[in-house]
Amino acid sequence: MPDAAALTSFDYLKRVLTARVYDVAIESPLEKARNLSQRLGCEVLLKREDQQPVFSFKLRGAYNKMAHLTPGQLEKGVICASAGNHAQGVALAAQRLGARAVIVMPTTTPQVKVDAVRARGGEVVLAGDSYSDAYEHALALQQKQGLTFIHPFDDPLVIAGQGTIGMEILRQHQGPLHAVFAAIGGGGLIGGVGAYIKAVRPEVRVIGVQMGDSDAMARSVRAGQHVVLDDVGLFADGTAVKRVGDETLRLAREVVDDFVIVDNDAVCAAIRDIFIDTRSIVEPAGAMPVAAIKQYAATHDIQGQSCAAILSGANMNFDRLRYVAERAEVGEAREALLAVTIPEERGSFRRFLQTIERLPGGPRAITEFNYRISDERRAHVFVGVGTHKAGESKTLAAAFEGAGFRALDLSGDELAKEHLRDMIGGHSALARDERLLHFSFPERPGALMKFLALMQPSWNISLFHYRNQGADEGHVLVGIQAPPADDAALQAFLRELGYPWKDETSNPAYRLFLGG
Repeated sequence: MPDAAALTSFDYLKRVLTARVYDVAIESPLEKARNLSQRLGCEVLLKREDQQPVFSFKLRGAYNKMAHLTPGQLEKGVICASAGNHAQGVALAAQRLGARAVIVMPTTTPQVKVDAVRARGGEVVLAGDSYSDAYEHALALQQKQGLTFIHPFDDPLVIAGQGTIGMEILRQHQGPLHAVFAAIGGGGLIGGVGAYIKAVRPEVRVIGVQMGDSDAMARSVRAGQHVVLDDVGLFADGTAVKRVGDETLRLAREVVDDFVIVDNDAVCAAIRDIFIDTRSIVEPAGAMPVAAIKQYAATHDIQGQSCAAILSGANMNFDRLRYVAERAEVGEAREALLAVTIPEERGSFRRFLQTIERLPGGPRAITEFNYRISDERRAHVFVGVGTHKAGESKTLAAAFEGAGFRALDLSGDELAKEHLRDMIGGHSALARDERLLHFSFPERPGALMKFLALMQPSWNISLFHYRNQGADEGHVLVGIQAPPADDAALQAFLRELGYPWKDETSNPAYRLFLGG
């Protein structure tokens, strides 16, 4: 086999055409999302990789790689590192080929994926908080046990296996096609699909989709070299990769026409859109391309054109659906969150309600209303107002200002959306020297005890807010009373703790609702 660095799109074309994937994979349907297509004014096609036997496209590349191993390599066994979907593909391939499979998975992997790997005979080893951590552990085990490493993305045979998805899309839709959208983690999917499409139909655009907190590929392509992320978001765990592959970066620079960056709220809204059209629930990574098409349609003239989104997987933790349902409305921009200050005087509350009735754009639904008196002169109201289209929150805030009420638009404020909406009225004269810190705690036993054990005994916790939302990390809001003289000690504590954190003491929503 030629060196990977010498492989062209046409070399990958041959490898895709000869890939061995259909011993285990199906040719997944390409279905029109009728409701979403009507809303956007373009044809949205869904490539249903969520219907594969392991509910993910990953078995294509894993099996293609393992089918090319020698009998001696299969006899010794294989090993891989994976957040879950590649692991299931390797486990299924090993089961089919009669080989031992050791699967190293991050400790943050959803339980549904761990259970699925074990059900197919995979030997699961949990190590580290991210794919990169699990990868290092897997390499050490590989050397110790003489196993063959099955890379989840940075291998030409794996890339070619994933490229069969592009082959199927072009065979299933032979008419005009504007673009194919694919989520990017390490880059194996976009590399294989992009290489095939550019070799056969170069006019079709290949659009890579990444989360804003896991965008290593987009950054690396822009920089012209590898950019390694310090941390990655875990909501779309299937794309949580700190460093993309060498071969996949090379391919991406050649075949990816553009990148679209999406956030959690947009992905939650896309999960709902897919459910409405298919009655199926995909995982966050699987919904990222649909979120990207919606975002792309808002900024590009694609009326009447066709776009395909690869629904890469459906291995969703059931408990995470609570978070998805809560954030889908925000992701669809169907709700504006506002903090409105009204005077504590007779008739002002009535005037406030009348202002809501007269907001521009016609009648509005009140989606949330939180109120508690602040002092004798004024009261702060946290109100959710239904919107008719994206971008209306600033208009609504201006309408309140025009009616004589001070208004603060909180629709884009993560702290307000996640915590403060449940904690209105929390001013306290006792909370002197309060620092408000937002942490991402790993959802594992002992995380809170570690936090408390490292705190100085002289500091007091003046606020603590947490709600389990079924994700792989818990978002915790903590008020710590630490005087200015303890700044150095506080910074040392945060470094030793090692949890991602953000100082929210200057956040305007905090100053309004909770600060002293």
